[in-house]
Amino acid sequence: MQIIDPSYEIQDDLDRASLVIRLEACGRICYKSEEKIDKDSALPFVKKIAEHGHNSVMEMAVVTLGVKCSGVQFDALLALEPKYLFIDCLDDEILVTASIRSFRELYQRAGQTPLVAAMVRFLVSAHPYLFEGVWDGGHGQEVVSTIEVRKLELTAVDALPDEYLARHRFAGVKFIVNRAVTHEIVRHRPCSFLQESQRYCRYSQDKFDNQVTFIKPMFFEEGTVEFGLWQRAMEETEEIYLKLLESSTPQAARTVLPNSCKTEIIVYCNLAEWKHIFSLRTVPAAEPSMREVMIPLAAEMKERYPAVF
Repeated sequence: MQIIDPSYEIQDDLDRASLVIRLEACGRICYKSEEKIDKDSALPFVKKIAEHGHNSVMEMAVVTLGVKCSGVQFDALLALEPKYLFIDCLDDEILVTASIRSFRELYQRAGQTPLVAAMVRFLVSAHPYLFEGVWDGGHGQEVVSTIEVRKLELTAVDALPDEYLARHRFAGVKFIVNRAVTHEIVRHRPCSFLQESQRYCRYSQDKFDNQVTFIKPMFFEEGTVEFGLWQRAMEETEEIYLKLLESSTPQAARTVLPNSCKTEIIVYCNLAEWKHIFSLRTVPAAEPSMREVMIPLAAEMKERYPAVF
């Protein structure tokens, strides 16, 4: 049995990495298979994810496009009521920010719409592997020469005016917390989530040091009677869990695991949604274990983006 403190990490390195590297790093958290990452592993992993339609992983890559088109073409896009796209008019072009999943699903639903086709064709030209199983080669689509599409690099997104920055700048955070905290985090529906899966992770394996890891509870001081009772309960739970694994699958054995179990979760959303999360999860009425990680995270986000927070 291992006891650790909760923590968080803003995923700066993945923001600067290629989409394929980001997707692999995020996707492998579910199975805790990060040890399989090497210089050649990202592309096959992502192609397999895309081909099998594992859409939750595809939400972890977001692209901002600058589009120039006619008003008729723009109106046709809005008429589709596109889900999970952030759209703003800036100067002489339209900003469109969305996850790869959103672009994939929009293309499946309305691939013949010229503006949709143009955006996806542009993305396919740079990242064909992200549209495995979706892109049909553009057969039968009208290529409209008046539609221009470009990709905004992260530095350009960071330079957007404040009112657009909050909507188009996404930030991912990896939390290492207990399961009670993640039960609350996943209620923020505009976010995307990937979480360590007790269904697939077998904590009796060497890579987990053959033990269950628990998050230290902030409610009980070490050395107190209460902490001793909590620790005994975790030890007994671990013993039962490991015994069940001798004859059961991880998804069966996990039914005895408590909220105190350590889990890792990636939360990915735009700055506007992070602002909303902090407004709920840092106030005195919020769950104390949630405040333990959200208060310092909110302070760090405010230092980075003072105009938003």
